[in-house]
Amino acid sequence: MPDPNGFLRYERQLPKRRPVPLRLMDWKEVYPPAGEELIRDQATRCMDCGIPFCHDGCPLGNRIPDWNDLVRTGNWESAIESLHATNNFPEFTGRLCPAPCEAACVLGIADDPVTIKQVEVEIANHAFARGLVPQPSPVASGKSVAVVGSGPAGLAAAQQLARAGHSVTVYERDDRIGGLMRYGIPDFKIEKDVIDTRLAQMEAEGVVFQAGVNVGVDITADDLRERYDAVLLAAGALAGRDTPETPGRELNGVHLAMEHLVPANRIVAGLQDTTPIDAKGKHVIIIGGGDTGADCLGVAHRQGAASITQLDQYPLPPEARTGIKDPWPTWPLILRNYAAHEEGGDRVFGVAVQEFVGDGNGNLTAIRIAEVQVQRIDGVRTVVITPGSERELRADLVLLAIGFEGTEDQPLLSQFGLNRTRRNVLDADRNWQTDAEGVFVAGDMHKGASLIVWAIAEGRAAASAIHSYLGAAGELPAPVRSDSQPLSV
Repeated sequence: MPDPNGFLRYERQLPKRRPVPLRLMDWKEVYPPAGEELIRDQATRCMDCGIPFCHDGCPLGNRIPDWNDLVRTGNWESAIESLHATNNFPEFTGRLCPAPCEAACVLGIADDPVTIKQVEVEIANHAFARGLVPQPSPVASGKSVAVVGSGPAGLAAAQQLARAGHSVTVYERDDRIGGLMRYGIPDFKIEKDVIDTRLAQMEAEGVVFQAGVNVGVDITADDLRERYDAVLLAAGALAGRDTPETPGRELNGVHLAMEHLVPANRIVAGLQDTTPIDAKGKHVIIIGGGDTGADCLGVAHRQGAASITQLDQYPLPPEARTGIKDPWPTWPLILRNYAAHEEGGDRVFGVAVQEFVGDGNGNLTAIRIAEVQVQRIDGVRTVVITPGSERELRADLVLLAIGFEGTEDQPLLSQFGLNRTRRNVLDADRNWQTDAEGVFVAGDMHKGASLIVWAIAEGRAAASAIHSYLGAAGELPAPVRSDSQPLSV
């Protein structure tokens, strides 16, 4: 039984982040490990509600009240077992997920919600400290599966299938495994030894990783069909959203966010010495107010930018949930401050870029912006400019962090006879199978760019569908809920 007075005795509290001057000198994670007493106090705030809406907020259906109470009583071993029952990679989600479960926490109706995400990552940290134990299948099925893409969806599916006894090979076109987590997300959010430790466990469970292999180029779809009994496509949605219609887009100094983040991550990993897009000494403008924009902000700080301004076309949101517009337990539209915002830089809301201004020699010198309002006109999102509000901001480097358009057009799609939808993703039936027999899809390649918890949930569900397709005995766990998919497969 939970402590009925826990939420009355303890206030919401997170561990203190590393001091800004110190963390700007390196690329280590912003949050140090939390003390066990703090986490047990925070877990004690969980009320073990009769109807725990945090379950509804989590696409994985994590048993949050269960492992909160296990942490409260100091039973860390059982806590990680409960957490792993629904989530293959709590060490990833505990660092990278924006925690929709906390937005749905019942305590959040009249108080601060439970620090679910922080409890989760500390459970994972305890498991890492003890050493992740491989769980290889005792029986081989004789069936084989190829997984294309090594992000959280592909990795979750691979682990589930390997534990069911299938022979699984994961293909990744980059030179290291991990997908967007490896090179798209900075180390100050997730240090890459966290990924490597999990990969070592998966290898011990029988998963084979093939990095530096571009499926559709280095090997063909026919090769996969010949070698494997089923194929899962989980190559993500990495086509960055651009603004080709904006005057001056072709100027030197205007780049997509990933063109900045990937080489920066490779330098930290010791794989290259320099980057063609360095913010050092430059006046940087980041267009986009989400996670990727905050990642660019933190990287630019560590590279030594002269100034940084982050632009968002939406108006400044409220700092707290408004009961009318964002009633509990919906995901609230509130001001989200990332750790990078503590480190410096300016934020400007309700503006949009009208032109990238050059020096006459093809180099960026400024941007021209205007105040705007985003409105729905005849059902279409429309950006309305406020007349007379235009002004210029100095800029040597502009980073476009305005989201992703979907899955890139690539040879493997045509080789499998697959076409992207209008959203640039792949359709699947209720069993996660595409129009190509024996070819399945999961994660951002199916859903579009989304949360890491959705990627893992889709990977787990697709693994269950593939397991059934192969005619193997037994069942695999699937997400409690899924978007436009059955509750179980």
